[in-house]
Amino acid sequence: MLNLKIILGSTRPGRKGEPVANWFYDMAIKHAKFRTELLDLAKINLPFLDEPQHPRLKKYEHQHTKEWSATIEPADAVVIVTPEYNYGYPAPLKNALDFIYQEWNYKPVGFVSYGGIAAGTRSVQMLKQVVNALKMVALTDNVNIPFIAKHVDENSKFVTDEHIDKSANSMLDELYKWAEALKAMREKK
Repeated sequence: MLNLKIILGSTRPGRKGEPVANWFYDMAIKHAKFRTELLDLAKINLPFLDEPQHPRLKKYEHQHTKEWSATIEPADAVVIVTPEYNYGYPAPLKNALDFIYQEWNYKPVGFVSYGGIAAGTRSVQMLKQVVNALKMVALTDNVNIPFIAKHVDENSKFVTDEHIDKSANSMLDELYKWAEALKAMREKK
């Protein structure tokens, strides 16, 4: 079974990403093609990049980097759950991506974005450039959730609909295909 890491990219207090990430995690479990783990950057709490060596060298000195590397290394696929802040994505997410390099290579990545009318799509467009530089394959099938406040109830539970669920399943299907196809490249690394 392939390994899927879902990364919750927002660390902000009061964030809407937590219920969204929990919903997507449940969707991935029901999809049943991945061994799935949800990674919350607020709990992981990486400092700003503090490794003296370039990440491409994989000569990590700090324990938090070694742990982050060991968490991402076994992934066959990644999903990033991200809001859109001022037309971009959160700084802790960029930091988490920049901390390591080889661990991201040749892995497909999908996005679950949320926000206002644009549904976080501008943050995803910026992220695609970053993941491309990390030798990842960004999917075209993503989940975009507009007007996020309307989808989170008074109990902080994500309220989905048929269209959003269909998008999630479609993305998971594509993610699985790409993860399988890129497996040989990851093994040759």
